[in-house]
Amino acid sequence: MVGSYPFPGWIEFASAHREQFGEADIEEMRTDAVIVAVHDQVAAGLDVITDGEQTRYDFNLSFYGRLEGIRGNAISPRRFGPPAHDQRGKYEVTGKIRSPHGLGAVEEFKLLQKIAPPGPALKASVPGPYTLSGRINPGGSYKNRWDVTDGLIPIVREELEKLVEAGCGEITLDEPSMSCYAYREDPRRFVKIFMETVRPVIGRCRLSTHLCFGNYKGRAVGLRRYAPLFPAFFKLPVQEMHLEMASREFAEIEVIREITSRGIDVAVGIIDVKSYYIETPADVADRVRLCLKHAPAEHLSFAPDCGLSQTARWAARQKLANLVGGVSIVRKELGLS
Repeated sequence: MVGSYPFPGWIEFASAHREQFGEADIEEMRTDAVIVAVHDQVAAGLDVITDGEQTRYDFNLSFYGRLEGIRGNAISPRRFGPPAHDQRGKYEVTGKIRSPHGLGAVEEFKLLQKIAPPGPALKASVPGPYTLSGRINPGGSYKNRWDVTDGLIPIVREELEKLVEAGCGEITLDEPSMSCYAYREDPRRFVKIFMETVRPVIGRCRLSTHLCFGNYKGRAVGLRRYAPLFPAFFKLPVQEMHLEMASREFAEIEVIREITSRGIDVAVGIIDVKSYYIETPADVADRVRLCLKHAPAEHLSFAPDCGLSQTARWAARQKLANLVGGVSIVRKELGLS
């Protein structure tokens, strides 16, 4: 998986009626939700699993609650009409942005370590500083989004370092905002931000990045083209790039040849998380074969396009099972099983 998984119904209910539950109740439900997410991934047969981001709220919103120097708006700018990114409120700067107690990803990973069975590799996904900066209005000493990003870099960097120290061997720095806005910003600046953020953990874990175009309420937010990212993004210090392909009908699939030719692995999104069409194993196998026309098997892995948090659990569970089933078909054809 990329990172997130659907919340069980009881977590959704508890979030809307928190006043009815004690802290011990909440902690029990959060732990049980991670157990559920791990179970579904293991039952599907995934090689790499996450905690499903079950103890977060909406990919990164809970991170803001751990930051000092900001405060949230009570009312979103648009409250009615079709759901979209402009319905999410932003935070105002009140001082120096700090996070003295971390962002919470380390605690998430330690819980995953306790719950996960032997076998699958464990991965942590952490939103990057540029993506996090998008929900904070510049103010005070932060004159623009770049200043806010610079203020967040050391906070995210420290979280990555502590994840490695906790034994996390696979980390995704999640920067979908970079791929959403590369068409209008200098991608070389994004590369510099990324490198500054991950510098202390290079060579200490398997490092990847997730480059998608947004999935709030199952909707994209940016121009869905990878061309503006390259060639600048070939310089990212990662072992793997995750690309959204299924929802885009595999447009620009040829880019995986260019990436893998530079020794970087590609996790190809071959399951459309924005659609309730359930891909069959045969569909998945066809998509894997398409990818193999452009890149060698040893540099490829396969995943959903994005996190599954915006997809109903019944569909997410079947999509993951068929993902593994379809890849297994091709593995057998290649004599890899």
